[in-house]
Amino acid sequence: MEISGKEKAYLFSLARAAIEAHLSGKPRLYPESVPEKFRGKMGVFVTLREGRELRGCIGYPLPVEGAAKAVADNAVNAAFYDPRFPPLTRAELKDLEIEITLLSVPKEIEYKTSEELLDKIEIGRDGLSLEYGPYAGLLLPQVPVEEKWGKKEYLEGLCMKAGLAPDAWLKKHPAIKSFSGIVLGEK
Repeated sequence: MEISGKEKAYLFSLARAAIEAHLSGKPRLYPESVPEKFRGKMGVFVTLREGRELRGCIGYPLPVEGAAKAVADNAVNAAFYDPRFPPLTRAELKDLEIEITLLSVPKEIEYKTSEELLDKIEIGRDGLSLEYGPYAGLLLPQVPVEEKWGKKEYLEGLCMKAGLAPDAWLKKHPAIKSFSGIVLGEK
């Protein structure tokens, strides 16, 4: 999917407006006029940073909402409801950088051995999700690039994100899905 500069600007103005509305105590802001491209359901994550430091990241890994509504929802969720961080303050808003990731539908990676799994993963292309019993975790495709991880480190990070030991991907044969993402940076 190609995203034009105008469409990108629309998504970022929507994310900022939703955060500002929440800061002002207004009800959730949802767009009235949505471009056709963003009406369909799509997995969406919104990542917030202050400088290089993560400030919040929440999203819908599956296409459960229209993309525009998912951006508005998850901008607010990342800013105020990520349990790893205190709610965003108005003072932080001016230095906040927003990143929006539009996701493809995850597909299970079929594998029998750890080597086969490693062969099927491409750093920078694949986001990964893991499920094993009550454990689940997800890492966006940009994470291993930002962290300078190889494939093994990526899978270890995914296991830890799910609450498992880093080597669980070798020992437990969890269900792992891959997806692609269009990463939109505000700057």
